[in-house]
Order: sequence, then C-alpha cells, then structure tokens
Amino acid sequence: METINLKLKCLPHFHELKGKLPSHMTAGSAGIDLHACLREPLVIGPLERMLVPTGIALEIPEGFEGQVRPRSGLAFKEGITVLNSPGTIDSDYRGEIKIILMNFGKNPFTILHGDRIAQLIINRVVHVQILPVTELETTERDTQGFGHTGVSL
Repeated sequence: METINLKLKCLPHFHELKGKLPSHMTAGSAGIDLHACLREPLVIGPLERMLVPTGIALEIPEGFEGQVRPRSGLAFKEGITVLNSPGTIDSDYRGEIKIILMNFGKNPFTILHGDRIAQLIINRVVHVQILPVTELETTERDTQGFGHTGVSL
C-alpha cells in the first residue's frame, strides 16, 4: 500500500475545543474519519442539511485530491449522508474542511463535538486535454443511454 504525507493544520477553534485528529480506524481502512468540531451540539432535522466544521485545513499534495464520503453506519442506521458525495477537496484549497450532511432519516439527528461524521479518501488526479472533434468513434452501445440494457427507469 502506498503512503503519502498529508499536511494538516489545526485551526484555532480546533485547539480551543480539543478537537480530534482524523485517523484510519483500522490497518485496512481506506479512509480517514473526519470529526465534528463544535461549540455546541447541532441538530439536523429530517430532510435538512447542515454544514459541519471539522476545525482542520489540509495541504493535499499536487496530483491528488481528497474525496469526502459518507460513513456507512450513519447512512444505514440514521439516514445521514454527505450531500454532495463524494465531495472533492482540491489540492490548492487551504480553507477549513466542512462537511455538508443531510438527514434523510425520519427523526432529528444530533451531532456532538468529536463525532465521526464522514471519511476522507485521497486519490490521484489525472488532468485531461480536451480535443474538440466533429465525429466520435462508434461502439456497439453508441448513443443508447439510460435503460439500454433492459433496466426500466
């Protein structure tokens, strides 16, 4: 497994509130858990969304990106997910990492300081060069879109 260095800056409110650093929970974990950094509990009502601070900023190496993804346990048990999943953190962003959480559950959900709210995966990025053309190569599928394999939508 490849290892890269990820620089992490703890912001003033992280220190003040004694925040929790992100970490891999097991040796086989692909993502690092991100924690809420809160002065007081946040309640997300059903079908509401909130921007939840983490108290950290990152320096993601050039050629990589961060992907913010939901935690499966929160999604299954509570209906809590990352709304723009996966959310992308670009390598040139230096602001606080904040997570857009959405409550698709039936009950209000309370987030406490230090709760694990999402996970961060670091991936390589490939830049593309756009080549405008007048024709594309044809394929067996060609222009058949949604439902082309017999699945009804």
